[in-house]
Amino acid sequence: MPNEVAPNVLSWASDLDPGAVAQAARAARMSIVAGHVALMPDAHVGIGATVGSVIPTEGAIIPSAVGVDIGCGMIATRTSLRAEDLPQSLDALMPLVESRIPAGVGKGHDDSTIDRALDELGRPHTELTAKQAHTVSVQFGTLGSGNHFVEVCLDERSRVWTVLHSGSRGIGNQLATRHIVDAKNMMARQAIALEDPAMAYLVQGTPEFTAYIEDMLWAQAYAMASRARMNVVLNNALFSLVKRGEMVETINCHHNFAQRERHFGTDLWITRKGAIKADRGDDGVIPGSMGTQSYIVRGRGNPESYNSCSHGAGRRMSRGQARRELTARSLREAMRGRTWNASRAAALVDEHPKAYKSIDKVMADQRDLVEIRHTLHQVFNYKG
Repeated sequence: MPNEVAPNVLSWASDLDPGAVAQAARAARMSIVAGHVALMPDAHVGIGATVGSVIPTEGAIIPSAVGVDIGCGMIATRTSLRAEDLPQSLDALMPLVESRIPAGVGKGHDDSTIDRALDELGRPHTELTAKQAHTVSVQFGTLGSGNHFVEVCLDERSRVWTVLHSGSRGIGNQLATRHIVDAKNMMARQAIALEDPAMAYLVQGTPEFTAYIEDMLWAQAYAMASRARMNVVLNNALFSLVKRGEMVETINCHHNFAQRERHFGTDLWITRKGAIKADRGDDGVIPGSMGTQSYIVRGRGNPESYNSCSHGAGRRMSRGQARRELTARSLREAMRGRTWNASRAAALVDEHPKAYKSIDKVMADQRDLVEIRHTLHQVFNYKG
């Protein structure tokens, strides 16, 4: 159940940094916020808006609240495989995934077969430069960096699942950055002073608002289609390794996005910054951190959360703090028994499980937001 941690801020988090409360409280005081800000149990300080927050706005939208990775989210597939179908080691899967799903900052690939998928997406509102159009093409179906990942997991019935985390890559970042600047310029022209200038907004009815909405919706569709493509590639790689298998059930959901929804009798823009939609019956994917379990969930449709839930475990250490305080040795210990990028342990210390909140606590905190359908345990992890 939620607690009011600041005026007009409801929180489901039992582990919540004071800085996140202060940041959410600043958002809640904005004139365009139409209702309370909801903090999910994984909430932590973000750039602009609090990660793990749900912000309702009326007549305006905040580009930095959606963030620069527009449409970032999760896709998970239950396969027909069982634990006994897998080889004793999944080491042979790593080079297949690495070669077929490029990962890293700016990484792309040359795959002419994606042209049809891109044609179906159309184009964003913003006219792209030749360089940006190239980025759209070569980065479609690629993972990215940071906390983006590929996993193979087993559920409570020893069934094999694949899980993948990615967003809209470079083009989403470039479009978002442009509109964040436009929002700041709008605030300056209208002489609107904000407690946090990063939370500059675009006013509905203006050309800038229309341009952002169209670009945002396009980037969300791009991210979802890119995940779907990688999901097929990933599962085909797994099936080629074990010589059998098919996809049985797939869930594809955003956790950095905004859309028009009706809540408490009013049509609002609902921005979920590190939160997934969990209306009654909605299926979702909530990953833990490296070395911990993940969850397939079904929404309960809690109106106080604007039908939302957490998007993961949520950071408890910044990346810099994690690199200072945690070690590659302890990361290797946490990942024992799994196939993973062990040779890059030193570079992955900022993704150490101890850098994140307890996923068990996060799930306990949101019992009124979602029900757990399946609990997944990693056997393979490929980090971007």
